[in-house]
Amino acid sequence: MMEQTIYFEDYEIGTSRKTSGRTITETDFVVHAGHTGDFFPHHMDAEFMKETSFGQRIAHGTLVFSIGVGLTASVINPVAFSYGYDRLRFIRPVFIGDTIHTRTTIAAKEDDPKRAGAGRVIERVEVVNQRSEVVLAADHIYIVERRMKPA
Repeated sequence: MMEQTIYFEDYEIGTSRKTSGRTITETDFVVHAGHTGDFFPHHMDAEFMKETSFGQRIAHGTLVFSIGVGLTASVINPVAFSYGYDRLRFIRPVFIGDTIHTRTTIAAKEDDPKRAGAGRVIERVEVVNQRSEVVLAADHIYIVERRMKPA
């Protein structure tokens, strides 16, 4: 991992980046079910899912979110921290064997009402499959220090 200091003023709306890819495996399903306790048949029962419109098991939305966000964790910004996520949506199913990557785009910047010396940067997160379809979307909110601190 690399470290890069980027202050609030340095973020430019519209700037985007794309991560490397990651293929989703059956092991991912099993490990995630064990971690979360979510053993719903939608994720774990191939025979049950044959009778649905999906025709096969679908990945846990939280699994896709976890891996998709994890793919973005390649640069440490020592003057920023995650404030959370808004508007999380599971748009399309992800299946065993699908390969996902994540595209992030700086969507907005705003003052932080709680911290005069920082601002909020909103990064649009889109997890995309091998067919270039967005399967998950969310807004990641960062609290980022300002280079120029108010007097």
